[in-house]
Amino acid sequence: MTPADAVLDTVASGSYHDPHSVLGIHNGIDGEGAAEWTIRARRPLAEGVTAVFADGTRVPLEHVRSGIWEGVRSGSGGRYELVTTYAGAPDFVTDDPYRHLPQVGELDLHLIREGRHEELWRVLGAHVRESDGSAGTAFTVWAPNARAARVVGDFNGWDGQGHSMRSMGSSGVWELFIPGLGAGTAYKFELLTKHGDWALKADPMARFAEVPPATASVVTETSYRWSDSEWMTRRAISTPISQPMSIYELHFASWRPGLSYRDAVDPLIEYVTAQGFTHIEFLPLSEHPFGGSWGYQVTGYYSPTSRFGHPDDLRYLIDRLHQAGIGVIMDWVPGHFPKDAFALARFDGEALYEHPDPRRGEHKDWGTYIFDYGRSEVRNFLVANALYWFEEFHVDGLRVDAVASMLYLDYSREEGEWAPNIHGGRENLEAIAFLQEVTATSYKRYPGIAMIAEESTSFPGVTAPTSQAGLGFGFKWNMGWMNDSLQYIKRDPMYRSHHEGELSFSFVYAFSENFILPISHDEVVHGKGSLFGRMPGDHWQKLANMRAFLAYMWGHPGKQLLFMGQEFGQLSEWSEGRGLDWWILDQPSHAQLHGFVAALNHTYRELSPLWARDSDGAAFTRLGGPTWNPTVVAFARRDWHGNTVVVICNFSGVPVDGYVIDLPEAGVWHEVINSDALEYGGSGVGNRGIVYADEHRHASMVLPPLGVLWLRHDPQAHIPSPTHG
Repeated sequence: MTPADAVLDTVASGSYHDPHSVLGIHNGIDGEGAAEWTIRARRPLAEGVTAVFADGTRVPLEHVRSGIWEGVRSGSGGRYELVTTYAGAPDFVTDDPYRHLPQVGELDLHLIREGRHEELWRVLGAHVRESDGSAGTAFTVWAPNARAARVVGDFNGWDGQGHSMRSMGSSGVWELFIPGLGAGTAYKFELLTKHGDWALKADPMARFAEVPPATASVVTETSYRWSDSEWMTRRAISTPISQPMSIYELHFASWRPGLSYRDAVDPLIEYVTAQGFTHIEFLPLSEHPFGGSWGYQVTGYYSPTSRFGHPDDLRYLIDRLHQAGIGVIMDWVPGHFPKDAFALARFDGEALYEHPDPRRGEHKDWGTYIFDYGRSEVRNFLVANALYWFEEFHVDGLRVDAVASMLYLDYSREEGEWAPNIHGGRENLEAIAFLQEVTATSYKRYPGIAMIAEESTSFPGVTAPTSQAGLGFGFKWNMGWMNDSLQYIKRDPMYRSHHEGELSFSFVYAFSENFILPISHDEVVHGKGSLFGRMPGDHWQKLANMRAFLAYMWGHPGKQLLFMGQEFGQLSEWSEGRGLDWWILDQPSHAQLHGFVAALNHTYRELSPLWARDSDGAAFTRLGGPTWNPTVVAFARRDWHGNTVVVICNFSGVPVDGYVIDLPEAGVWHEVINSDALEYGGSGVGNRGIVYADEHRHASMVLPPLGVLWLRHDPQAHIPSPTHG
């Protein structure tokens, strides 16, 4: 029976919630009890429409109303094509999207409703596939508040009336299979809101997008074959906390401007390998509309930014880095998202991804929305996104941005601007549960990865297991160490003796979490200047302070992170709009600093006491002795095999001769690093490579000015004596 006029009008306008119940092919019984099939199609302005079945049967359709055509076939149904005749044009032959069955299974819909679909990206979004003998693309979107949904794109002139989607019931999912579409198709979703407006939105689950400032999603598929199985196998049985980790933080667009993902492969591998870093950490590479956000205001959580190439090009970059023995960490931003009208904000006309209460759903400082962590589908969107980067791009870690802003409901809010939790407290219980879920799920599925929290408060148990009510991260950025040590190092050496606590306080809590020591991009922007620029004194003294600070940092318990440019003493403050000051490497003193950082990294990797027991307080000892100087900080690090490394830092501006300190063991200690060595641009003060500790473990030595020594104990070395030489 032909549907009512009102239904046909709604279908014709592309605003019906279930167009497949009207359009397409439908079985029934004729007046004599025989099977018949009704075919309907929307073809406005057509002069004639015919359904041509696979067996050659042609069924002419008649115009019913508002561009809807209808015809009946007796007997069997089956596959067919629609032949449409327009005035003055050749016949237009196409498959009918509305003859195809739903592309989303009941189990998928159940898991989506429950918020437990760990591979959400395989279901939602746009996927090139085959349906009932036809190649095309399946489009699926979650928009529970929408009254209707349509697919628009370059294939239909951005008019979606002929491609309305089918509602999949209480799941809030809409779907449509469109034959003939493949990779490269630009598209968006049109969503009819409860207020009667059409919202034009990019796909939240898109895996590729147009190059900004264009904002459409792009259908993509991958044929990439990975060649990093050796790396991935080794990673799966590794424990990052007991491995060396020296991280080079990098903003892709400004490291060497103009490079694509593929262009960057060889120069990046060559550079990072020579410098000795174990890992690269990319500032966010998820799609973002404004380059000045550095990627921290994400609009495409599943889309690697198209600024530098196709997603397979990013896969190739990561694959090659792995083959070169370099790990990859990605910055990830589940704390907030921008208000751009084309993206997640008020996605289906209502607060959907964001919390509906502005006291919990809006970030005052950043002008962004905060995710509704209490909504299962939103939490699922984020958890699956973390898994997506591990699964599809083989990343080795996610550094989770702005965790503190997620943990506290009163973060950067005045009294009356925030709503307490159900217990009357300030903790965001839903966000805490989300963080526990994403860390636990990530480690369950991908052992050997690293989940890293950028968390600036004293929230307890950030790196404690979720089984012990911790957040479950593998590492936490040590922001306290960063603030205190930078405050100390910028002081004139003349006054440092009064501020020794700024340098040593971190030893009190160094083992309370699994820490990474960050000198990140945040410390070299917004008027803070470069790390080099913070150092006191003339040019030589600044370089000496840089070397001393970095040698202290690399020796301190915890892994290390250094933002690009600081390894050669960039003079100017970093800007995302231009490249690094590579020209400064033509200056011998900065080239020497560059070489020193490489020496630090390579030596660090060879000395297991500096990384094997980073979170074990029993493997660390502060050192003292008969001589005491408030600008000298000394400590020992040990591994599980009895190997010991001593780090002695003299942050005064003068050498200290005859400094006596009690070393952990008697015997010979080799100077494996001297930050004041001539080859690094120093003054050459040192101990000729060897320090001796007597039977009482007393060792007298020379401490270089603004210098740091690393000493490695050699239990097999011969100690000369007056009688035996």
